Amino acid sequence: MPSLSIFQYNAVDNIFSMTVATMGAAALFLFLSRVNVDPEYRPALTVSGLVVAIACYHYFMIRHSWHDAYKLAEGGAGYIGTGAAFNDFYRYADWILTVPLLMVELVAVLRLPEAKATSLLTRLVVAAAAMIALGYPGEVIADPARWQERVIWGGLSSVPFFYILYVLWTELTNSLESQPPAARKLIEIARLVILITWAVYPIAYALGGTPDALKAKAGLADAASGIVGANGVVGLQIGYAIADMTAKAGFGVLVYFIARAKSKKAVGEAAYA
Repeated sequence: MPSLSIFQYNAVDNIFSMTVATMGAAALFLFLSRVNVDPEYRPALTVSGLVVAIACYHYFMIRHSWHDAYKLAEGGAGYIGTGAAFNDFYRYADWILTVPLLMVELVAVLRLPEAKATSLLTRLVVAAAAMIALGYPGEVIADPARWQERVIWGGLSSVPFFYILYVLWTELTNSLESQPPAARKLIEIARLVILITWAVYPIAYALGGTPDALKAKAGLADAASGIVGANGVVGLQIGYAIADMTAKAGFGVLVYFIARAKSKKAVGEAAYA
């Protein structure tokens, strides 16, 4: 782990804390809001609540590991590694569970015909599993001589990644005509949320090279204090956290509003008003 300034360490620590709070609050909101939608849309909110609850636990563990990996340097000038490994696998363990569930909650709230929903879910879940499985080997590469391997694994992981985005965009677009007018605008927003938030992940992945690898690539092998590597670590952690908050908590709340707009109770209240 590269040495970090106080600002860099606290920036990551604070974003982890914010992510735990955001995911926990979203889970409470989604579970308690099930009564506000029709029964057929409650499974979508249940799954959405599970997504953010799982993410809340994993980010709590990530933050705990972050604390274990660093200690304040003598004189209080910054933070240095303790020698304990920062366990970033918590994030991949989270994605293994939550990314397929994100696909489930989206299909559930769209209420597509059963045959189409089954086919769509199968394709999305298989692609999500492939994306995560191919991305992790590159994420853990720590040898600067193997930088190209990280790029290769990242490229391979991008194939199912872009396939998922393509399928989600086209299916959401195709479903618009079959959705109630009140929900169409929300589904259009959902398309943009997916496209924008998911685009952050490959950027964060690219920022997350090891300190030595980044310095060697930039011709800064003799740079003092490993500042290039520190920025890479900080950019990776903050980028992933922001993307996760938006793609899980933000998207979950959007799923609630879609379910609410499609519910007969809400439609009746709107007509009466």
